[in-house]
Amino acid sequence: MKVLVATEKPFAKVAVDGIREVIEQAGYELALLEKYTDKQQLLDAVADADALIIRSDIVDSEVLNAAKQLKIVVRAGAGYDNIDLAAATAHKVVAMNTPGQNSNAVAELALGLMVYAVRNLYNGTSGTELKGKKLGIHAFGNVGRNVARIAQGFGMEVYAYDAYCPDEAMLAANVKPVHSAEELYKTCDIVSLHIPATPETKNSINHDLVGLLPKGGILVNTARKEVIDEDGLISLMLERTDLKYMTDIMPAADAKFRELFAGRYFATPKKMGAQTAEANINAGIAAAKQIVDFIENGVTKFQVNK
Repeated sequence: MKVLVATEKPFAKVAVDGIREVIEQAGYELALLEKYTDKQQLLDAVADADALIIRSDIVDSEVLNAAKQLKIVVRAGAGYDNIDLAAATAHKVVAMNTPGQNSNAVAELALGLMVYAVRNLYNGTSGTELKGKKLGIHAFGNVGRNVARIAQGFGMEVYAYDAYCPDEAMLAANVKPVHSAEELYKTCDIVSLHIPATPETKNSINHDLVGLLPKGGILVNTARKEVIDEDGLISLMLERTDLKYMTDIMPAADAKFRELFAGRYFATPKKMGAQTAEANINAGIAAAKQIVDFIENGVTKFQVNK
């Protein structure tokens, strides 16, 4: 049984060591493909792999066609839009993610972006505080719950909207449920996005929705680039010079945002939500354990394709 770790952006050494320990204790072979620069290298490496661990690497039909023995692919992280799920199903390959392993890392970054925004990007001028501000969490999953927990430590008043989460779960976390995205944006000073990129959510964060934010509103995006209607947001920020946009997913129109909105726009150079040593280790080892549990016990708890 051969498990391939294929990572264009490698795991930290301590994470690889942890993955190796889990895989080899199960009696399997571990192979590494790190910092590859050409897709053909991945196609060659997966040819005899029974299981695959990836990060942001693309697993499409071409990869799956090359992986004749592949039974399972695990994305070390929460998002899995880099896996072609329909193709995986067609090839009888189980696709999984590792939800929750990166959640605290992403949540801490979201709060860091909020502090950066209210302190005017640390430009030396007088800003405001998070204490007493109303925070809206758009999607109350693993990351959203961690954002709520940390924000409450800042003394923020926390609201959430999630069509798939019962009010009871929010109330149990001392979070006030609202029942539409529109209500969330009207109510809150800051909205933090944690929605996945799906056909329903793509471009859903648009001019009209974000325009409901009160004066001085801040939008924080540590979710996915695709959920933002960039043209609509640019149009809105031109109309409303009080709004700020903070993101760790650089927009396609980053240069335009920087040119037009200096002092009220910030994007990290690359997606950084899960870029901590702890998240790196947690997600990698979780992926290895899920592979062993699937191969030995048929456990498909975190399967994302059908």
